[in-house]
Amino acid sequence: MPRLKDFIELHFIILLWGFTAILGKLITIPAVELVFLRTLIAALALGVIIYRRKTKFWLGRTNTSIIMGVGLMISAHWILFFASARISSVSLCLVGMATCSLWTALLEPAFTSKKLKFHEILLGVIILVGLYIIFQAETEFDNMLGIGMAVGAALLGAIFTIINARLAKKHPSTTITAYEMAGACIGTALFFPIYAELFTETGTLSFAMNGMDWVYLLVLALVCTVYAYTASVRLMQKISAYTMNLTVNMEPIYGILLAWLIFNENEQMTSNFYIGATIILVSVFIHPVLDTYSERRKKLKQPLPEQVVAGKD
Repeated sequence: MPRLKDFIELHFIILLWGFTAILGKLITIPAVELVFLRTLIAALALGVIIYRRKTKFWLGRTNTSIIMGVGLMISAHWILFFASARISSVSLCLVGMATCSLWTALLEPAFTSKKLKFHEILLGVIILVGLYIIFQAETEFDNMLGIGMAVGAALLGAIFTIINARLAKKHPSTTITAYEMAGACIGTALFFPIYAELFTETGTLSFAMNGMDWVYLLVLALVCTVYAYTASVRLMQKISAYTMNLTVNMEPIYGILLAWLIFNENEQMTSNFYIGATIILVSVFIHPVLDTYSERRKKLKQPLPEQVVAGKD
């Protein structure tokens, strides 16, 4: 069972994830090159940690292939995420990511024995309503495309979170993350030729960075990836994928506050944005209440154990 400190750590991790969109906007290289360097540095750092801690590394061919396959999804997830923040805004990108809980509620029963819960679907729909209110006010193509990319990133995020929740019960979180970062790095590198040919003006990659770019990149790779991602996989041993992804809906709130402090992005926000963001925030806080109510109703419906009559065999 999760303890209070587990939920505190989870919210700290989500605060760091809210900061990743800001770091992605501050770093000047394009999204694909950024994901490659982020995952490369993270994979190497995790390799050093595994070696020093003597953590189990080889997980078998099948498990390794599955985990590296998850890494390919993570690569696509981050590319869409950073591209969304670049072409629209940090705030709109993070709000689009809030659909992750709806995708999780719909998809988790397909991957696990968990039954579909009405209140989880309901909360996911409420989040979609909040997203629609925000989206309704957006008329610029870049903003609409950016939100669409963020929703796509959320779908991929839901899938690999569900898979990781199962993997975390069998394998060390550090090893899982190392393989996933290696898979994400390789997947991004394999995408380079297509990306350079179809999505760049010059047909070449751009890795030119200044001194502050490297500082931001190291914070992104070591703090927001190695620590935050490994810790989140570890917490999945105690916290369900749905609770994890629903709590991740706080990421837009944390990220928007940070964006307001750093970029003064509140100048771009309409009243619709604040209404939609409030709806999303309420859905996060109401989930534990509905979950507790649902579990109590289940217990009340369960038949009482048969009483043993005294004096009889």
